[in-house]
This record gives sequence, C-alpha cells and structure tokens, in this order.
Amino acid sequence: MLTFILRRLGAAVVLVVAIATLTFFLLHLTGGNPARSIVGQSATAAQEAQKAAELGLDRPLLAQYWTWLSGLLRGDLGASWFTGQPVWQTLSNALPVTLSIVVAGLLLSAVVSVLLGVAAAVRGGWIDRVLQVVAVVGFAVPGFLVALVLALFVAVRWGLLPATGYVRFGEDPGAWAQSIILPAVALAVGAIAATAQQVRGSMLDVLRRDYVRTLRARGISERSLLFKHALRNAAPPALTVLSLQFIGLIGGAVVVERVFGLSGIGTAAMSTASQGDQPVVLGIVVTTVVLIALVNVVIDLAYGWLNPKVRVA
Repeated sequence: MLTFILRRLGAAVVLVVAIATLTFFLLHLTGGNPARSIVGQSATAAQEAQKAAELGLDRPLLAQYWTWLSGLLRGDLGASWFTGQPVWQTLSNALPVTLSIVVAGLLLSAVVSVLLGVAAAVRGGWIDRVLQVVAVVGFAVPGFLVALVLALFVAVRWGLLPATGYVRFGEDPGAWAQSIILPAVALAVGAIAATAQQVRGSMLDVLRRDYVRTLRARGISERSLLFKHALRNAAPPALTVLSLQFIGLIGGAVVVERVFGLSGIGTAAMSTASQGDQPVVLGIVVTTVVLIALVNVVIDLAYGWLNPKVRVA
C-alpha cells in the first residue's frame, strides 16, 4: 500500500509541475505588457522600463521561469504585481469560499446520486423515469441559470436563505452553512445528472452477475446485498465520474460565485487574469491543480480499497 501511495503522489507532483510550467509560458504568449498596465498609459518609457526591471520582466524568459519555479518549490508564490499582497494571502482569503461550496456540492451530488441511482436500478418504474428526466434537465440547464432561479425564489422572494455573501465557519457555523447551501445546490444539479446515471448503469450491470444470484440464494438480506456487495463493486465507475465532476464544479464556481456575490477563487481568477497579474494567476492555477491532483490520489486510494487488484496494477 505504501508503494501504491508513493507512486500516486509522485505522479501528482509531476502533473503539478508540468501544468504550472505550461501555464507560465502560455501567459507570456498573450502579448500583454504588465509593466505598462501597472504604471498606466500616461507614464513615460523610463517609468515603464523601471517597473519592468523591478518585476524582473527585463530578464530572459528562462531566467524568469527558474526564479518563479525556485520560489514555488520553496513554497513562495510571490506577490501581486498590482497590490503587492502576497499570493498566499489572496489564496487564503478566496480558497475557503470556493472549497466550501465545491465540497458541499460534491458531497450533495454523491449522496443524491447514490440514492437515485440505486433506487432506479432496483425499483425501476417511475423512479427510473424520474431519473431520466432529472438527467436530461441537469445536462440541459446551465448552472448559472439554476443559480439565478435559486437566488430569485429561495433567497429574494421567500427569504429562506441569504442571497449573497459568505460567512466564515469560525465566525458562525450556522450562518456559514446558510451562506453555502444555495451555491452548493446550484453546482450539484449538473453533477447529480451525470453521476446518478453512472450509478444506475453500474448497479444494473452488477445486479446481473452470477455472484449476486448466489448471494440471494444463500438468503442474504437485500440491504446487505445492495450496499455491502453490489454498491461496492459498482462504485469505481461512479468515483471516476465524481473526480471529473470535482474539476467541473471548480470551473462552474466561477459563474456561481458571481451570482451569489462570493469572493472565491473563480472571482479572483477572473479579475487578476483581466489585469494580467501573473503571480496571482499562476498561484491560482497551481493551487487548483494541487487540489485536483489530491482528489485524484484520494480516488485512486478508494479504488485500491474497493479493489485490491488495483494496488498492484
């Protein structure tokens, strides 16, 4: 198991460095002039050159990359070119917001998807038809529209939950939960549509296998058969979909955060990318890739727990 974990962590580190490197060089292909953006259009050429030298933009590209990569390996993401604020401070303010709604949306989609998928596979009938409708609607309706509807009706008209803003967990756990419910539901709708269908298909496939009929013939209870044996064998495909949904939820958070007035990673990414604030953009990309890599490692470990053959594959 230790070798299995080390292999996955090693692959995750390589992935993070590769994507961070690619992002660094792609940012330099945009043709922007950060020094001019910082000093303003009315500044002189001498002021622009001074700012470029201050930021290290007058150095060769490979030298800039090595300086940035060396800092990254030391855990130093640099500082914003526009505000001077350390990148880690920007991330520490924005990351909890995004993680709160993404993780809540992922957990909600996992629970609802398992319940719907298992019920549709076992019961069939109207439950299966409802799942098909939910899947079609979930795929067809964009997340920002779901967010707008929830904000308009649940928050504004009915006043059940706050329409905007985020409360930190440490300040008030109850208010924190209320502030993330609507964004999490808006994110989860599309994920439920995809994952529930996968759970249903996997369960139908497992329930047709010979060992299931053998377990039934031995008199094992239906609940134990479904949740202890069948669901465990049907879980790996659903876990793959959930890991992909995590990436999709982070992307969807960009729009959902705007709708609900949340200052998360998505909002920070849009504002800093439009400015050309390279250190912050790179910090956000690296942080996002690290999160995705960690989720993939967790999914791989779950595979290894569900199917020991994966550990030696």
